[in-house]
Amino acid sequence: MRRQGLTSVSAAFCLLAVLAGKAWASEPTLAEKLSALVAAYPDIIDRVDGNALILRDGGAPLVIDDGRTKSHVEKLAKADIEDSLSQIYPLGTCARPPAVDFDPGRIRSEALLKRLYGGNAASVRRDLVTVSWFGERLRVTKRHGAAQALKAVAADLSRRTELRRYLVPSAGTFNWRPIAGASTLSVHSFGAAIDLNTDFADYWRWAGKAGGGAFRNRYPLEIVAIFERHGFIWGGRWYHFDTMHFEYRPELVAIARAAGANACGR
Repeated sequence: MRRQGLTSVSAAFCLLAVLAGKAWASEPTLAEKLSALVAAYPDIIDRVDGNALILRDGGAPLVIDDGRTKSHVEKLAKADIEDSLSQIYPLGTCARPPAVDFDPGRIRSEALLKRLYGGNAASVRRDLVTVSWFGERLRVTKRHGAAQALKAVAADLSRRTELRRYLVPSAGTFNWRPIAGASTLSVHSFGAAIDLNTDFADYWRWAGKAGGGAFRNRYPLEIVAIFERHGFIWGGRWYHFDTMHFEYRPELVAIARAAGANACGR
């Protein structure tokens, strides 16, 4: 895979800005969503070719839609690329209780993530860099602008000293591990996620219901808006909520902007 420099990162965000500035008149098509996906990762994704995603690493194309009808549980366990784009993430400074099984971004194609960031812990580690985070040094992947995006988040948050108690100590970034209670890998495995101070965290498994407990959030929504501005999605948008969790998913943020998906208007 080619090494990504500042120029390519900037170009990717410019193209995403164009996509985000285009208001889709209706529910975006899969083709429109895939355009945002390609624009988000130009150094590794070359193009869409029929039902395949062609990558620049010389590996096999990735199937976009495997043709299987899946339950929500099955999508969480073994999503294809189409599944991962099937729910539109909403943006904004509102945090309403999510609808049942509304998990935009929590449905992930692990095969795609491995091609984006590395197929094992060792390969991911090679691209980790240090990001200063309010007195802490966090390990984050430099691939696809993730580390630069987190630095931009930190710069914006540094202007809001009253928010610092929610941010540190961070509960972690890179950690090659499966999601709790699942066999699929967490986005922390790829160095593209951060957890905030657990003192304010709420998590669906802690809420006491097998299908997702009563939603609660104790983080100021100004924090959420700043993360979203720089391409991160928030686990507080999910029915299976994880309010301390943010992960770098610029394609979902671009789709949300273009689709006008507003968390305050749903």
